[in-house]
Amino acid sequence: MPTVEQAFTCVRVSQMLSNGYQPIHVFRYNQNTKTVFILAGVTESLEILIFADGQWSFNDEEA
Repeated sequence: MPTVEQAFTCVRVSQMLSNGYQPIHVFRYNQNTKTVFILAGVTESLEILIFADGQWSFNDEEA
């Protein structure tokens, strides 16, 4: 199960994506790495990892 910090960060990141009219294609919790992975964007080029402590990492494949 995701941590409370991860859950709050997931909501914040999802809201940011929604505010930017970016679709979310994949939203997955990985039990092995304890991370949440989000694949988003019109061209599926936005990759976001949310760690157990609530920190997150953003990768834009088009950059």
